[in-house]
Amino acid sequence: MAPSGNEGRPHHSHCGWFPTAFPRLWPMSHPVVLVNEDDQSLGTADKLRAHAEGWLHRAFSVFVFDPTGRLLLQRRTDDKYHSGGLWSNTCCSHPRPEEPAIDGAHRRLPEELGFTAALTPAFQDRYELPVGDALVEHEHNHVFIGTADTPRIRPSADEVDDWAWVAPSALRDDVAARPHRYTAWFRHLLPAALAAAPSGDPSASAPMA
Repeated sequence: MAPSGNEGRPHHSHCGWFPTAFPRLWPMSHPVVLVNEDDQSLGTADKLRAHAEGWLHRAFSVFVFDPTGRLLLQRRTDDKYHSGGLWSNTCCSHPRPEEPAIDGAHRRLPEELGFTAALTPAFQDRYELPVGDALVEHEHNHVFIGTADTPRIRPSADEVDDWAWVAPSALRDDVAARPHRYTAWFRHLLPAALAAAPSGDPSASAPMA
């Protein structure tokens, strides 16, 4: 059942700058790692500014499956700075400066959903996707696959409004029928993630080499 261009300019945060879509009292966000097209670090930038300017930065996404092949989804809280209230993959975020992507994934999974799982690097992908409010997800994304058998899910109220285990066939149908319910990066990564899942999906698109 389905759930109800500027990457060459590294810099550090500039106090007092905010996208026009946000109030002046919006707090400064965590830094993200700016990278070139080979995923080589160029420095750091404030997260909100990187998304407003469309600067290429490093990210990670986690897809956790259960032994029957169902994928664990989360619905983002409504007050996220973008894509609030939308369904997405198990968890996703940005590694801290000097933090390997796999370490960031292992850190963020229990922060968002309250459990741990063994994670395996699956593929990397680079995309530039608008996410509303003049913000852009321009990311070099490290994607990790995990398997968990009936984990105790304890979602963070600050991050997650709901969660669901969904069979791939039902998920593909719902994403095709109602794409507006899902985050842009999740829709983009889903075919390759299903292909990399333990059960596999031979009809899915191949990931970036």
